[in-house]
Amino acid sequence: MPELPDIVIYLEALEQRILAETLERLTVTAPFLLRTAVPPIDSVTGSKVLALRRMGKRIVIGFENELWLVLHLMIAGRLHWKARTGSAAVKKPQPRTATLPAKNRLATFEFAAGILTLTEAGAKRRASLHLIEGEANLERLNPGGLEVFEIDVDTFAAALRSENHTLKRSLADPRLLSGIGNAYSDEILWEAQLSPISLTQKLTSEEIERLFKATRDTLTRWTNLLREDASGDFPEKVTAFRPEMAVHGKYEKPCPRCGARVQRIRYASNETNYCPGCQTGGKLLADRALSRLLRSDWPRTAEELDGLTRQ
Repeated sequence: MPELPDIVIYLEALEQRILAETLERLTVTAPFLLRTAVPPIDSVTGSKVLALRRMGKRIVIGFENELWLVLHLMIAGRLHWKARTGSAAVKKPQPRTATLPAKNRLATFEFAAGILTLTEAGAKRRASLHLIEGEANLERLNPGGLEVFEIDVDTFAAALRSENHTLKRSLADPRLLSGIGNAYSDEILWEAQLSPISLTQKLTSEEIERLFKATRDTLTRWTNLLREDASGDFPEKVTAFRPEMAVHGKYEKPCPRCGARVQRIRYASNETNYCPGCQTGGKLLADRALSRLLRSDWPRTAEELDGLTRQ
């Protein structure tokens, strides 16, 4: 699932291409994608893009007349851009991308500069599109998580300790912190050298400070890496598994810090990757007590966790 660094890079690319541009045509080819009926989806056609913002892991596109398109890519949704020949948005040759089957195309957004396409790989259809009228209605979709770059360590600590959950769950809870999911929570916990099953209300002040710094440092580093990787092109290599990652997706690979083999916890459709040498004092997290803890603390699916709201 694209998380804060990925969404930031998507937004930067969209700002260069569609901000202040008029949406000429919007075609939704997958009926399940559109989750709202009022206002009608064609009411945004012919409107100019006035704003682009991130709401957690959602991409929000603001149009004239207080209309907002809210796009949640979920796990397998991706965006693609094809510039039109002669467009001022074409600053250099665009990278060639694989042609995806028509069944993977969920929607197309046509502008004078080019066409933005939403695709979703796989058989499960989880991506969503809402058309919202008014800022107040838009805010109802906001899970309410804090922006880690807009708070201090005391506010961060208060959010984590507001409930007693595992660190893995709390970092990825959209009601607590904004934009963090499965991949970057693994990397943050590795950076902080903390166990994914440590309980938030048992953390020391020193551990909280370490986690706060690791969260900001990890998200900043990855945003910069992804920005450098895109090099001004539209990001086409958005994935949760990258070779530069320390533990996420690195099961049985050596930890880059201590050399121990990375381990993983699997529960339902969730997976957590961690280094036993750096994070758990050499202990493998795979006993019955852990299974009971996961059943009571973790939602069974990524979409269930990401769908948590303040209500």
